[in-house]
Amino acid sequence: MAPTLEAGDWLLVDPDAYRVRGPMPDDLVLVSDPREPERLLVKRLAGFDGAGDLLVAGDTPEASTDSRSFGALDPATVQGRPWFRYRPLRRWGRVS
Repeated sequence: MAPTLEAGDWLLVDPDAYRVRGPMPDDLVLVSDPREPERLLVKRLAGFDGAGDLLVAGDTPEASTDSRSFGALDPATVQGRPWFRYRPLRRWGRVS
């Protein structure tokens, strides 16, 4: 997810952000990894497939594992919206 996120960034996630309205293209989403459901991924919503499932992508396509490798995701896999970075302090602030 670089340049938006870097290894070592600590994030706050709003678990209720998408309860009223679902994520829209270009939103950051926290989703379960379909290959290891206990692992969480931060990705950007690239769009939807024909069945309404989510297509997610990393901000650095050449270095990202995303829907191009594991396919579309069920919207139920969304755990929330990352919205704030609190570590490291030099990178403190909102993420989008």
